[in-house]
Parts: sequence; structure tokens; C-alpha cells
Amino acid sequence: MLAVNGNRLVTKSVFTRNFKMTAILKTIASAFTSSGIETPSYTVVRKNEDYEERAYPATMWVSTTEKGMDHSYSVRQGFWKLFNYIQGKNEKDMKIDMTAPVATRILPGAGPNCENTFTVSFFIGKKHEGNPPKPTNPDVFLEEWPAKHVFVRSFGGFANDDKWIDHSQALANSLQKNDEPIAQDYYYTAGYDSPFKMFNRTNEVWFEKQKSQEH
Repeated sequence: MLAVNGNRLVTKSVFTRNFKMTAILKTIASAFTSSGIETPSYTVVRKNEDYEERAYPATMWVSTTEKGMDHSYSVRQGFWKLFNYIQGKNEKDMKIDMTAPVATRILPGAGPNCENTFTVSFFIGKKHEGNPPKPTNPDVFLEEWPAKHVFVRSFGGFANDDKWIDHSQALANSLQKNDEPIAQDYYYTAGYDSPFKMFNRTNEVWFEKQKSQEH
């Protein structure tokens, strides 16, 4: 009798967890697929077959930092903290619309076996940029990105760690070949789509242009 009851409790517990996860995934899918999802404005300064240079104005972001070796795992961990923030885990219990991209600043470790620092960020749209609610999770923080120029390489499909590395290296090689002035210590990845979107996906890698050389 105890075994039967135990199995029933386990089954109920699994069903409850699965139901909650399904609800969360539906929320994420809805957030990403809503019409008119907001992205930061920018101006294309110049473009060639390998990359384009964009000028972004100052923007507000909500961010969290993860340390690790694995890009996908670290971004996923950071994503959930930020998603909880826009779902109401903030001082105003306010829900905030999902935006794009999910941008990640990557500061590589000092050696091949050292942890990288991943700062995962959600863009704060115009409705809340002037007074975004403060996070209640101490790991989450608000930050203003100053106006900047970035060099961008885009690619489609589902991104994984190998693709992020390959496209980042390809962009770095193109920029070096053209003597472009870039920040050497870090770079960004940017994903624009829900994991449920099968086609026409957009992924980007960014290198920031050195401020002293911008025009």
C-alpha cells in the first residue's frame, strides 16, 4: 500500500513539474513571438560582404554575470535570471515585454583551462528605459551602455558553442585584415529568436570599435 501511494505521489509530483515547465515554455514562446518585438535602434555606417559597422545610441539593459567554460550553459543560466526579472521579479512586481537580442559580452579567461566571464543582457525598451524597476535578485543589475560603434557578422540557423566560436574568429580575422580598430579584450554574441523558431533565425557576433577611432 505504501509503495502504491509513493508511486502516486511521485507521479503527481512529476506531472506538476511538467505542467509548470510547459507553462514556462509557452510564456517564453509567447514573449518571443509577439508581434513588434522591440530591438535597439541603430544606424548602419558601412557594410561589406563580411560584416557591417553599426552606430548604437546609449541604451539601458538588465544584466547578470556567469562564469564558466561553456557558452550555451552560461547563457542559459543567465537567461532564466533575466527572464524572471521581466516576469515580475523586481521591486515593482512589474512585467516587462521581452525584447531582442539576448546579448552576451564574453571576456575570455587568461588561459585555455580558465573560466570565461559571460555577462548576459536583455535590452530595456523605450517604455521602461527612463525608470526601469530595480531587480530583487542580487545577481541581476541594471546598466546603461554608452553610445558605441560595433562591427557585426550575422549568420542563421541554430547557434551552438562551435558556431559562435567559428563566426567570432571569422569576424576577428576580417577586422584584422582590414586594420579595423577594435577592443581586444572582449566580444559579444547576440541571439534574436525563441528556441521554438525553426526558420529564418538571426544570430550575430559583435566586436566593439575603439572609441578613440570612431567618427
